[in-house]
Amino acid sequence: MKLMISLHIKATTMAAHLELEKIVVLKLEAIRSEVNYAGLLGYFYSYFSALEKAIAPFINETVLPDFAQRRKSERLKTDLVELGGSSESLPQPKLPEISSTAQALGALYVMEGSIMGGSVIVQMLAKHGICKGVSFFSGYGPETGKMWKAFQDALEAYSDDPEAASALTASALATFSRFSEFFGEPQHAVT
Repeated sequence: MKLMISLHIKATTMAAHLELEKIVVLKLEAIRSEVNYAGLLGYFYSYFSALEKAIAPFINETVLPDFAQRRKSERLKTDLVELGGSSESLPQPKLPEISSTAQALGALYVMEGSIMGGSVIVQMLAKHGICKGVSFFSGYGPETGKMWKAFQDALEAYSDDPEAASALTASALATFSRFSEFFGEPQHAVT
């Protein structure tokens, strides 16, 4: 069945996803200035850039043909700098174990899935007059749906191997959980 593994991951990680979403939404609702937003972006950048480095050895164009075109944490850094923030002295996250392609894809599932809520984040920020520093959350623009579908298709290559599918799902769950733990820490303004 098409997209079976992504549906399985979605069902398995639903509670962890909702927990992370609740934490992030509360932090977004508290933003009233670009300085507040820069602080939040610092946490996103710290987590995503560390995760990106951890998955890099296991993901290439053979695994994910459009990997080079996927959004990168550098966009978060650019957004952070645009707001007058800095990527220096950020807290370091504790990451899930990533020692295989399947685990890397599980972590990437969380990263890529975050684009689906990006437009909601951009709208929430705009309500408070924050309209710059949103390139990361803007995802792939009109190509967002197409890019998500292509990622889901890449996951299917791992659904035939039960061990890999299990590792992929466990990694996605651990990625959500570690992100929630990291976001649950007190935030400091990033200036």
